[in-house]
This record gives sequence, C-alpha cells and structure tokens, in this order.
Amino acid sequence: MSEWIEACAADDIEEEDVIRFDHGGVTLAIYRLENDRFFATGGLCTHENVHLADGLVMGKTIECPKHNGRFDIPTGQAKGAPACINLKTYPVKVEAGRVLVDLA
Repeated sequence: MSEWIEACAADDIEEEDVIRFDHGGVTLAIYRLENDRFFATGGLCTHENVHLADGLVMGKTIECPKHNGRFDIPTGQAKGAPACINLKTYPVKVEAGRVLVDLA
C-alpha cells in the first residue's frame, strides 16, 4: 500500500541538486536531475552515515562529501569506493508543483 508524503515544492530544488528530507525517523535525499526528473534515495551514505544532501550531484551521480563514495541516483547502486552497499530508492511523483515520495 502506498504512503505518499509531501517532501517539498519542486522549485525548492535546483536542477542537478539535492536536498535533505526527514520524516518519521527516516532521512531521505531528494534529487532534481536534468529535464525535471525527480528521485529519492536513503539520505545517508551507506559507508559512514554522512548526509548525502551535503554531497555533490554530477549528472545522475551523487558523491558523498566525506570519503567521495558515489551512487547512481536513479537506481541507488553504489558506484565508487569506499561505498559498496546500495542506497534504498523510493518512488517519486510531482503533483501541482509538489514533490511526493512513497515511503511504503
């Protein structure tokens, strides 16, 4: 069963950027990539629990600010050491200018 939660306004995120979203004890990273494509992943690096919202978005990759581990944003796949555990990904939709994330 879906549990769509409003995370932010679409305009709150610049293109090729990321913001942090906390809800019910869960930290997410919400991304806006080229062509207004929005994604959500777990918000903490799987290597040392650093907030990915402080990282660098490069194309469809997020780089952790602490040890430069990299993840593919659409799939959550770990792409660069020292990160070797994938991020959880969440469905995202945009309605009426608002970004919604399915936490179920």
